[in-house]
Amino acid sequence: MLLLRKDKLPDSDKYLYEIKLDGYRAIAGRSGSKVMLLSRNDNDFSGRFPTIAKALHTLPDETLVDGEVAVLDSEGRPSFKLIQNHQALKGTLVYFVFDVLVFKGKSVMERTLDERKVLLEKSIVRKLREPLRYMRPVEGSLDDLVESVKAHGLEGLVAKRRDSKYEPGERSGAWQKMRVNQGQEFVIGGYTPIGKSFDALVFGYYENGNLLYASRTRNGFTPSSRLELLKKMKPLHIKECPFANLPEKNAGRWGAGLTAAKMKDCLWLRPQLVANFEFLEWTGDHHLRHSKFVGLRDDKEGKDVKRER
Repeated sequence: MLLLRKDKLPDSDKYLYEIKLDGYRAIAGRSGSKVMLLSRNDNDFSGRFPTIAKALHTLPDETLVDGEVAVLDSEGRPSFKLIQNHQALKGTLVYFVFDVLVFKGKSVMERTLDERKVLLEKSIVRKLREPLRYMRPVEGSLDDLVESVKAHGLEGLVAKRRDSKYEPGERSGAWQKMRVNQGQEFVIGGYTPIGKSFDALVFGYYENGNLLYASRTRNGFTPSSRLELLKKMKPLHIKECPFANLPEKNAGRWGAGLTAAKMKDCLWLRPQLVANFEFLEWTGDHHLRHSKFVGLRDDKEGKDVKRER
């Protein structure tokens, strides 16, 4: 069952809320001495995550559950960066179980989510062993939960309608997700033009007096914010790149790296404009993942903008 992305989740007691994990969604099951751990596109995860596969033998026979493979950092936060190479990097591998589709050979997908949760808690969860864990719903008002997710640096929240049936492969809206990104100020040092407008902003932060490139983004702009940015950027054009750490050797896994070839598409600016950006996390090569422009701010000097974490 798929999640429908929303900018705001429903605030109602008809929904339960869970922490949105930054990992690999996977269906897991046991039939006799055999276990399965399959990704959304039917890739077999059993060999990739053998400790999870071994622990699946604790599931009741002829039982199928839904969950997500995640790797937790030293502070207990799911990190997609760590899951990419969990054996080489430090982190705790976990399979979070949050739903049940088949129990002891009988489909329970027509039951309500609340009923399936009760079944999970009474007949399955207590039998699980590490690295299998139950994704317990979180309690509190929606506003408090969002603030808590922000404070703990988590990816976001999921809202699931309590009376919903399990709909395999469907994105009906009964399950919804909202990303709650991290954010901070950055200095705009350039952009890539397209026609009379721009395609992406190039931005960074100061360290030891040098402006360091962090990322570029195409996300978060409205027609009015584009016009405002173009008006403010026009008088700031310069010939030389203001970033001390460019060019980079390669584009990196997420394509955020700015190579010499890609720099040819950029126009550079005096680093004076400061703006708020939201993002999911810092990557291992010091770029941002899933960044988004939020808005300009005029209450902070460019030289005062540092990396916050």
